[in-house]
Amino acid sequence: VQLQASGGGLVQAGGSLRLSCAASGGIFSSYVMGWFRQAPGRERELAAAISRSGVMTYYADSVKDRFTISRDNAKNTVYLQMKSLKPEDTAGYYCAARAASWYVGDILRSTEYKYWGQGTQVTVSS
Repeated sequence: VQLQASGGGLVQAGGSLRLSCAASGGIFSSYVMGWFRQAPGRERELAAAISRSGVMTYYADSVKDRFTISRDNAKNTVYLQMKSLKPEDTAGYYCAARAASWYVGDILRSTEYKYWGQGTQVTVSS
C-alpha cells in the first residue's frame, strides 16, 4: 500500500493543523493506522493510532486531549487533527500502516508498521 501524507506547515503556538494521509493500492480498512513523529536528534515516536474500524484509538500522553485521530475507510484516508499546538510538537509527521490486529503493546513500535508515508513537516513557532 502507498501512503501520501499532507497538511503540514508553519503555525503559531496555540494554532491548529489537520494532517491527512491518503492510501492507495491496498485494502485500507484492513490496516491499523498510526501517526508517528520525529524531531531532530530524537527517536521516532507514536503520536496516535487508530484501529481498523476506527473504534479504538491510542494517544501519547504528550498529545492527549489536543490531537484527534480519525479515519474514513470509504475515502481511504486517515486524519490527525492537531489543536493547541506547542513548539515541542515541531517534527516530521509520518503516517504508517500495520496489517495486523490491534494490540497496544505492538502499535507503539515503529517496527510493527510495514508501510510508511513520506512525512510532512509541522513547525510550531513560539
